[in-house]
Amino acid sequence: MRWLWMSVNLLLALTAVMAVGQAAEGTARAGAFAARIELTGPIGPASAEYVDNSLERAQRDGATVIVLQLDTPGGLSDSMRTIIASILASRQPVLGYVAPSGARAASAGTYILYACQVAAMAPATHLGAATPVSLGGANPLPLPTGNTPAPSGTASTPSADAETNKVLNDAIASIRSLAQLNGRNADWAEQAVRGAATLTADEAVQKHVVDFVAGDAATLLARADGRRVRVAGADITLHTTGLPLRDYAPNWRTHLLDLVTHPTIAYLLLLAGMYGLVIEAFHPGALLPGVAGAICLLVGLYALQLLPVNYAGLALMTLGIGLIVAETLVPSVGAIGIGGVIAFVIGSIMLFNRGVPGYAVNLGVIGGIAFSAMVLLVLLLRLVRRSRRTRLFHGDTQMLLATGELMQAIGPGGEGWARIGGEQWRVRCEAALPAGARVRVVGRDGLLLRVTPA
Repeated sequence: MRWLWMSVNLLLALTAVMAVGQAAEGTARAGAFAARIELTGPIGPASAEYVDNSLERAQRDGATVIVLQLDTPGGLSDSMRTIIASILASRQPVLGYVAPSGARAASAGTYILYACQVAAMAPATHLGAATPVSLGGANPLPLPTGNTPAPSGTASTPSADAETNKVLNDAIASIRSLAQLNGRNADWAEQAVRGAATLTADEAVQKHVVDFVAGDAATLLARADGRRVRVAGADITLHTTGLPLRDYAPNWRTHLLDLVTHPTIAYLLLLAGMYGLVIEAFHPGALLPGVAGAICLLVGLYALQLLPVNYAGLALMTLGIGLIVAETLVPSVGAIGIGGVIAFVIGSIMLFNRGVPGYAVNLGVIGGIAFSAMVLLVLLLRLVRRSRRTRLFHGDTQMLLATGELMQAIGPGGEGWARIGGEQWRVRCEAALPAGARVRVVGRDGLLLRVTPA
């Protein structure tokens, strides 16, 4: 009986200890949450700053895990590397999640997904096509002729130039290192870079490119629970089931930077700045065109230094605007102006790298500006031709066409005063005219004008 009583007491004590432990765990997890960062659209300087700032804010707020939701066609290599560095430096595990359904993590998005400790995709999403693009907008990178990727670190074709091979091999080494860090399929990662391969969500799970498919964020957190991941050099176990989500939206500075660094907006700011300064030069003292033009030009140049700019295109644009302005000063029957329009259009097309997803000037904007320039040029040529057909008058020849109004009555052959061309002149008329009569100048004797009734 005594042993039975001791067993009951021991059982009650263990139950109390477990209850206290569960209560303590519940209290510790009461303030826990998962931070969600939505990375949508082309990846650029604004996206990199947004992700970096949001990761820092989530860490300061005490987030347990960070959900990086991706829907991107790709973007700039420098911005992508900045985001990857921020993910690897994070002290909280980052769950990469391609969502919602219909989203993609293409090009730079594939690298970012590989950098996350846990990778998941929503149904009907895809990833891949991670081949880097050259600055010229074409795709000179060597591609395999078959389905099997070439060995890592080697060129695909002997005809490829050294710079192309360096870019390709650097991209392959980068994504393979990320795959090995998080235990994912490194061979397919190389194929995505070398051969622009793509996968759907289910195929990505089968090839061990991502960990699982999740229909929503709650399912993502539930399926990630219990997984062991390596964060900041230490292995930890995720406890994510039931964590509330807290969204970290972009702030006003991110929105402004995203707007300014949009290629079309940067292009328009650059043009507005150039034309504003030109107008100020032709009309000194107007101030508004000069001040607005200087501001637009500086903001446009700031955007250009963040974007992949072809400086040959920028030089052609500047030359084109200079030639169009020169046409207004030294008319050449359109030769200089037409050459300026052609240089401007070619430079505008070359200005940004059209091979980078989301980073190109809208061709409709370029066409509209070029059409407006041609219309103004045609109007200018018509005015020049009309002015060349007009007789030039000066001195006495110009006075013979002038008319005016008598300021006082004069008799036959008498003299008086008249207002002609805004000036008062002494006039003589052979006929008698009352004050206010209209007269025409027919000759001049020194400072005396001979007039007749108009």
